[in-house]
Amino acid sequence: MAETMFEIKEQILVFPKERDTDVYHKELNLVSWYGKPEKYDIRGWNDDHTKMTKGIVLSEGEFRQIVEAAEQILY
Repeated sequence: MAETMFEIKEQILVFPKERDTDVYHKELNLVSWYGKPEKYDIRGWNDDHTKMTKGIVLSEGEFRQIVEAAEQILY
């Protein structure tokens, strides 16, 4: 199986683990996957970023749409 290549360019938000026994915590990061331009990435990571859960990768435009929708709901 091919190795997943990524580089976390910017760590934006780290959510705490829900329970002390959890292995993963969720993060919002700017990540470059396989050397491509970075995208917004939301997924679970272990503490040293060697393992991850399935997540969602968003372009800047998609991320802005989510932020705008959240602002309409909250404000």
